[in-house]
Amino acid sequence: MVLTLERESLKKKAKEVEELTQLINTYSVLGIADLYKVRAIQLQELARRFRSKIQLKVAKTILLKMALRNSKKIGIEKLIETLSGSNILLLTNMDPFKLLLLLERSKIKMVAKTGDIAPDDIIVPAGNTALPPGPAISALHDVGVRTKIDSGSVWALRDTVITKKGETVTAKVASILPKLGIKSLEVGLKLVAAYDDGLLITSSQLSLDLNAVRRQFEEGFNKAFNLSLSVVYPTKKTLNVILWRAASNARNLAINSIYFVPEVASQLIAKAYADMVTVAIKLLQINKEAVPMEFRG
Repeated sequence: MVLTLERESLKKKAKEVEELTQLINTYSVLGIADLYKVRAIQLQELARRFRSKIQLKVAKTILLKMALRNSKKIGIEKLIETLSGSNILLLTNMDPFKLLLLLERSKIKMVAKTGDIAPDDIIVPAGNTALPPGPAISALHDVGVRTKIDSGSVWALRDTVITKKGETVTAKVASILPKLGIKSLEVGLKLVAAYDDGLLITSSQLSLDLNAVRRQFEEGFNKAFNLSLSVVYPTKKTLNVILWRAASNARNLAINSIYFVPEVASQLIAKAYADMVTVAIKLLQINKEAVPMEFRG
């Protein structure tokens, strides 16, 4: 009986390894994600949301290692070294960087529990807590929140940090957070590494500071734009500015060299008139009779 059960168990595991190997060989990109703090209900929601893009496969580490070794993919054994703790296999054909961004955007806020590490300061904001007077007052006081009762509700007198960033959430803090609706933990699948066509990419290599990348593109664009203007190399982005500068320089040259063309005729006449008035004023100071009547003050 025992031998039969063991044999059936081995057959089941062998079949699971075979199925895993087939899946691994089917997709171009494989990811290993950490399941730490990920709840079963959240995993089900992620599987539903990613159905058309990513296949999620939870398997025992030993079986997953066997399946990876059985795969014919070049360099796949490097992925085995990233397996530790509780993992999930992600199978997809999308770019690893897009995979990381999708996982980051799928994270959800959850209420911290006892023993969790606060990723940021956990703050009870000043104002109405919407809690009725009673045990809530003692619970808030126990975590350092000063309160008052107003209009049948408990109010926090000021913003209060009840757990600092990096500190462990205590039982007293954890008990009050759900009542206040404070969700301080961001939970989701954390990509550890990805395999793409023989290349192993770690999470640190995949991580992108999108704001920094955006700034780099903006800086590069501005330098290219200014270079195009400096060497007068027309592009779609700089053509209008180059033509405007050329027209402006030509106009100024015509005015300064008193080159009479229709485009600057009015400016030249205005300049000549201004010069004539200036000369008349100086003559007036020397000899009033030499100045025409219309220029005499």
